[in-house]
Amino acid sequence: MKDITEYKTRLLEAWEETYKKGQLTLWVFLALKEGEKYVDEIKAFVEEKTKGTLTCEEQSLYRTLRKYKELEMVDYTTKPGQGGPERKYYYLTEMGIELLQMFTRRNINLFFQPEIKDLMF
Repeated sequence: MKDITEYKTRLLEAWEETYKKGQLTLWVFLALKEGEKYVDEIKAFVEEKTKGTLTCEEQSLYRTLRKYKELEMVDYTTKPGQGGPERKYYYLTEMGIELLQMFTRRNINLFFQPEIKDLMF
């Protein structure tokens, strides 16, 4: 019986790992929807709001933010750091906000529909 439980745990963890990779952009955008943040604040937001089930490395965040800056969905301003170099404070552009709303309506809200909700619980 122990082997089956361990096997199920490994399967669940593999599924979650795949799922989480696709969630980073959503969580970054949700963090920035609250207002501008620097990378450490985004990381803390993601980890806090997902109750630690999603963690992210700074390099992954920087890659994601660079990608969406190039697509004009995210931008940044620089501000003095606390005793160190200037920090980049990222925020959603108008287009980023609009696309987050569109994505949420098309992909997240459906989980609140009774027929889908009943399938899940």
